[in-house]
Amino acid sequence: MTKLITAPNLQVPDDFYADLIAAHDGKTDAQSEAYNARLILILANQIGENDVLREALAAAQ
Repeated sequence: MTKLITAPNLQVPDDFYADLIAAHDGKTDAQSEAYNARLILILANQIGENDVLREALAAAQ
């Protein structure tokens, strides 16, 4: 079983943040919310382990 990684783990966090913001350019609030929901589901699928996902849900509180 994998454990949730909470220490900084992005190779280039500023680049990811810029890409994430750019992905929202030109979208309405509703479109941005739908995009975020799809992204969350894609990333959850990539993680794939319910225990890790539960840890992430708790950490986001």
